[in-house]
Amino acid sequence: MAAPASRGGSLSGLLPAQTSLEYALLDAVTQQEKDDLVYQYLQKVDGWEQDLSVPEFPEGLEWLNTEEPISVYKDLCGKVVILDFFTYCCINCIHLLPDLHALEHMHSDKDGLLIVGVHSAKFPNEKVLDNIKSAVLRYNITHPVVNDADACLWQELEVSCWPTLVILGPRGNMLFSLIGEGHKDKLFLYTSIALKYYKERGQIRDNKIGIKLYKDSLPPSPLLFPGKITVDHATNRLAVADTGHHRILVIWKNGQIQYSIGGPNPGRKDGIFSEATFNSPQGVVMKNNVIYVADTENHLIRKIDLEAEKVSTIAGIGIQGTDREGGAAGEQQPISSPWDVALGTSGSEVQRDDILWIAMAGTHQIWALLLDSGKLPKKNELKKGTCLRFAGSGNEENRNNAYPHKAGFAQPSGLSLASEDPWSCLFVADSESSTVRTVSLKDGAVKHLVGGERDPMNLFAFGDVDGVGLSAKLQHPLGVAWDKKRNLLYVADSYNHKIKVVDPKTKSCTTLAGTGDTNDVFSSSFTESSFNEPGGLCVGENGRLLYVADTNNHQIKVMDLETRTVSVLPVLRSENAVVDGPFLVEKQKTVPKLPKSAPSIGLSTVTACPGQTLQFKLRLDLPSGAKLTEGVSSCWFLTAEGNEWLLQGQIPSGDIENISNQPTISLQIPGNCLSLTAVVSISVFLYYCSADSSACMMKGILFRQPLEITYTQPGYIDPVELRCVY
Repeated sequence: MAAPASRGGSLSGLLPAQTSLEYALLDAVTQQEKDDLVYQYLQKVDGWEQDLSVPEFPEGLEWLNTEEPISVYKDLCGKVVILDFFTYCCINCIHLLPDLHALEHMHSDKDGLLIVGVHSAKFPNEKVLDNIKSAVLRYNITHPVVNDADACLWQELEVSCWPTLVILGPRGNMLFSLIGEGHKDKLFLYTSIALKYYKERGQIRDNKIGIKLYKDSLPPSPLLFPGKITVDHATNRLAVADTGHHRILVIWKNGQIQYSIGGPNPGRKDGIFSEATFNSPQGVVMKNNVIYVADTENHLIRKIDLEAEKVSTIAGIGIQGTDREGGAAGEQQPISSPWDVALGTSGSEVQRDDILWIAMAGTHQIWALLLDSGKLPKKNELKKGTCLRFAGSGNEENRNNAYPHKAGFAQPSGLSLASEDPWSCLFVADSESSTVRTVSLKDGAVKHLVGGERDPMNLFAFGDVDGVGLSAKLQHPLGVAWDKKRNLLYVADSYNHKIKVVDPKTKSCTTLAGTGDTNDVFSSSFTESSFNEPGGLCVGENGRLLYVADTNNHQIKVMDLETRTVSVLPVLRSENAVVDGPFLVEKQKTVPKLPKSAPSIGLSTVTACPGQTLQFKLRLDLPSGAKLTEGVSSCWFLTAEGNEWLLQGQIPSGDIENISNQPTISLQIPGNCLSLTAVVSISVFLYYCSADSSACMMKGILFRQPLEITYTQPGYIDPVELRCVY
């Protein structure tokens, strides 16, 4: 359908009428009064001589979660449509997603509602489709998303901030706009009345939009978007926030899982490990047998007691808070999107680890939770359990100030403590200002370290430049880790896909590892290694190792700071692991036993490096006229006896549904290989009947593929054909 007679324009065309509506809604008392006011507004807007129409989506844009590109005036005709202008780094955009999820549960496309995410990037890194794909999966976005990398629609409508919602009628006619987060009641009111109004006029169509979810195309993985990592120096155990699986893993340094707590689905429940749940946890800090967790999308701080095997809530009420002061007892204090945590000591001379510092990304502040009675700088004695703001006004700024409450942060996302003199500070990865800042533990003064620029209101001073102080440029850093042994700070420069190192004495910032490419081609050297939006890091093994949560690669990388080599930590579930929670395990098919008559075919050795993917193409020929048996699944299986590490995270089996279109089997060599030689076996079971269906039979065959692993980069590997004629 072509666009109707309309006047193109910006959102400002809605402003006079919608402003009058919103003033009237302030005086409305009952729900019926509010409904009537919105209905009358729609009568007015719908009666305009010409629609205020949204522009068509430009041709050639990349789409996610759809079978094909969507057109406003073809596919969305007859729908009430919500355009969500967002960028995936934005905490306010993240806060809006639960409202959109709830609306989608209430009204489907069959009811006449469709939400379309219009991704309009702030950072260059956010324009890359693969990175948007990761965000769509990470935040469980199931509606269509278009990558408007050049912000064409944003500019035509004169959108001014993230997030902005634009509600369209069934002719592509603009009805409402909502700017920022926190408008859930208006969003639901406007949407429900718009659906009612246009249904009464017969303008709503119940056709379904072709949805094809990106997440359905992904293979299972031991980790999914790990956000943060910490080490317990006493036991050398690691705690990993396996954010995409909504769980916390406790891992021995060889990669064996000791505990898996929570997951695979989001939830908010305390209790024993088999019952406890989290929702996209991020920050973790561990000491002895206790882990403190920033349970980000639950807006909670949780405590994991490994001895009692219990999870409890120690701060937050489970609903996003707007309080910027705090001061209540932890479990009564609302908080907003805590992103990282660090243990510290109050004013006493004894190192007690009695304060939990919190990077409160949702209110752009640094908070403190008193784990015992104690003092903060310039504060009186505080009771155990008190949770309050320590630094940051709550305004989203890059503002440094000697008075902590007058300073401004912009989505602080990473913390690391240097309690010793002369540092005595918290290092803060302030993601939206693309800076690293310090907060004094003595007086709370907030100071600049590297990145950004002097103008506190400019949150666009980002880049990828090694340098000193302001001349250094970062892009949305999410993590920091203090190296007490060397007096250096490591930075996860997330959107530059690099690990950088900062000398706080000279303010020099240089690249330590990472090429800046995201292709996950494995290399053991710092300079040739690759990362993809690393989100967290920590120093272990007495300063020898740097562990990195390589978020979008779904891996933990291990950087040896002495040999300057990189490896991948294999995350393995050991037989005696305490995995009491609802652990996501794909039920594996049992490999049938091959008949004694089954041929065994040895293949030529293939040389591959970690990270490369091998492809095996089945080329099996049945006797003339024979066909696969209906109702019985012919199938294949991958095994690697004695080298089971090869199959971690792989798809180990599959069906053969059509002999004329046989599957290709993929095997990705893990990043961290436990042996340089191995043999992979591919077992194939074919069930087929003769041409006249007088006899049905099963035939088996075994292909044995020797592998040699090399850390020198080989060339392209041709697919291996698995041939057999029956």
